[in-house]
Amino acid sequence: MTITSSDAVSFFTAQLRFRTDVADVHAAMASGTPGFTLLDSRGALAWTQGRIPGALHLPTADIARRGVDSLDPSLPVVTYCWGPGCDGATRAALAVAELGYEVKEMIGGIEYWIREGFGVETDDGVVRRPADPLTSPTAGITCDC
Repeated sequence: MTITSSDAVSFFTAQLRFRTDVADVHAAMASGTPGFTLLDSRGALAWTQGRIPGALHLPTADIARRGVDSLDPSLPVVTYCWGPGCDGATRAALAVAELGYEVKEMIGGIEYWIREGFGVETDDGVVRRPADPLTSPTAGITCDC
């Protein structure tokens, strides 16, 4: 099977349409008017351990039952879960889409949020770790990609 450049354009266009990354989500959240609802799809213990400031906690198992009452239909939704080794954000995005909402998945999850040095909220306040040089530039704000 030959993959054409047209196939590649279609695939990568779809990737960008349905996915976003932690740097773009962080920039939008820092603006104060992100234009989307950030949805943490993890369970209660994970939420308590730490979450992205400003996120809505709605575990995947509850989306079908509570999503319509919890989500603003005028805003797109961005889902996240643990990280690249977890497809929880994908499952949550599917559940949100099945309710009729515009949705994207935040690739990298909270793992890469933390590894890029962004703050995580706990019941004791916001904590921040230094950026991991294997995942994020340490001398600048962005990777210039």
